[in-house]
Amino acid sequence: MDAGRPYGAVENIVTAWEDRRPLFVDGYDVTSDTHGHLLESVSGAAYLPLVLRGAPRGLLAVALWRTRRGWSRTERALVLALTHSLELALEGMDGTRELQERTRDLARSNAELERFAYVASHDLQEPLRTIASFTELLDRRYGGAFDERGRAYLRLVVQGAERMKTLVDDLLVYSRVGAEQLTLAPVSLDRVLAEALTNLSGVLDGSGARVTSDVLPVVLGSELQLVQVMQNLVGNALKFRREGVTPTVRVTSARDGDEVRVSVRDNGIGIEARYLERIFVMFQRLHRREDYPGTGLGLAICRRVVERHGGRMWVESTPGEGSTFHFTLRAADPA
Repeated sequence: MDAGRPYGAVENIVTAWEDRRPLFVDGYDVTSDTHGHLLESVSGAAYLPLVLRGAPRGLLAVALWRTRRGWSRTERALVLALTHSLELALEGMDGTRELQERTRDLARSNAELERFAYVASHDLQEPLRTIASFTELLDRRYGGAFDERGRAYLRLVVQGAERMKTLVDDLLVYSRVGAEQLTLAPVSLDRVLAEALTNLSGVLDGSGARVTSDVLPVVLGSELQLVQVMQNLVGNALKFRREGVTPTVRVTSARDGDEVRVSVRDNGIGIEARYLERIFVMFQRLHRREDYPGTGLGLAICRRVVERHGGRMWVESTPGEGSTFHFTLRAADPA
């Protein structure tokens, strides 16, 4: 009506619309309507504005035919309840629309942040390599000219550049997970585990760890990204091992309909219950860098990869006994 519908010729509509209150008419006056000759059989009417946040959004008109004698209390209550239901429906539509707009805004913001993280981490690699290489060159050629304190400063610069490069590399991996096109194809988890263990061969030999597994299924996913997940989980099991205890890791799977749950169980130091979600947040560390090296991005990358594959990741743990990381993926063959 506010958009220009010519409602001014119908006095009852004008009254209900501008007063924003229901108007019940028991004796309908056909002369009050420019189309009254079409409404000779109407004996009563109700005009019910639909009001949201103090503003009228529409108007419901209900007519009584001449065989009736006006509005009963029950009929008025019924029509008012209907009006309220319509207002709630419109309010729900508004809320859904606003939520969709906020979701789109958030998605755009996240995409921009991902692009920024990708570009920033990519562009930072070159100056970091320059700092590290020239500092090492300075140490080799002129290290003898420095006293003990000067050489200590050089070592700190090299270590800082190396840590920064590791952090930038992990940030680049994290941003690529969201930025790159994900193509799902059948992937053998046996092959994924074997490749992850090959990448960890130096750490495995150094720790004397034992890694065993069931025969693992074929799932839908990106082999490269799933190797990252498995390598991070097994690598963490080796890193967070208990003093004097040989690390053992067991990888198992279970089928539930079209979903496969993969579990990676270790006998490491474990995680306290209050930290079970925090460990999946970017840059969240539970230990000092001196005790356990790392950037705090590994598990964040794992969860992000799994969620992009349509799955979930969580952990169960007992401090002093070990942890079991679970994640789900879609099976390559339907159940």
